[in-house]
Amino acid sequence: MIAEHDDSMLYQVVVNHEEQYSIWFSDRPLPLGWKAVGKSGTKQECLDYIETVWTDMRPLSLRTKMEEASAEQ
Repeated sequence: MIAEHDDSMLYQVVVNHEEQYSIWFSDRPLPLGWKAVGKSGTKQECLDYIETVWTDMRPLSLRTKMEEASAEQ
């Protein structure tokens, strides 16, 4: 097991169809339903990137429904 401070793995930032972000090992195939966003680096670099870009944690489907409901009023 790799200790947190010894983690020298390269990661990439991935996103799913609901615009939810995560990190994935750069040397492994992406899991189904996820795509790379073009950011890779250390675990902390990827997590810092996600913190910067993922400002609305609501899934896309929920945001869409809320916008539709708001427009109907």
